[in-house]
Amino acid sequence: MDDAELRQAIADVRSGDIENFELIMKHYQKSIFHYCYHMLGNYSEAEDIAQEVFLKAFRKLEKYNEEIPFGAWIYKIAYHQCIDAIRKRKLVKYLPFFYRDEKENKPVDQQIEAHYFDEFVHKAMMKLSVEERNLLILRCVEDKNYQEISFILNQNSTSLRKKYERTAEKFRKYYAQVKGVGAVDAEQQSRLEKTFS
Repeated sequence: MDDAELRQAIADVRSGDIENFELIMKHYQKSIFHYCYHMLGNYSEAEDIAQEVFLKAFRKLEKYNEEIPFGAWIYKIAYHQCIDAIRKRKLVKYLPFFYRDEKENKPVDQQIEAHYFDEFVHKAMMKLSVEERNLLILRCVEDKNYQEISFILNQNSTSLRKKYERTAEKFRKYYAQVKGVGAVDAEQQSRLEKTFS
């Protein structure tokens, strides 16, 4: 679905043709589910939250401002739904993070389907704050630009760039620690920098 088709589908839904919302949902379903899964680390919970995201988007579609990219708008809804779900939890075990494998150059979603979980990445991510994890997930996994992330997180895009650089550096340090290598060797660091650039 290109931008024109998306705009038309939104206009149709707003005009009462609610069946066209299914086109919007199908376009974003996989990426919103993956985002929720990265944030929550639980398949069934991610499915439930993704459904809530689309329900909320449908209900709030009249309030959607077309000057904002629709993708950023729906990710902002997903972000708030995931944060609400995390707040309701009593355990701290959440937010596994997926990325391109160091030895293979497969897209992230193929890696998720192939391996689901990388223990070292998870341990390194758990050392970061929720905000830092979310920033890495949005930038590295969801491939959002700083303007979109700025809208989703309600933060200045310039400060997000700086925060991202600091967070990526922290992640590389923590990743090296949990892998037991002490300091990341030059080749490994170069691979990680490609992942977080």
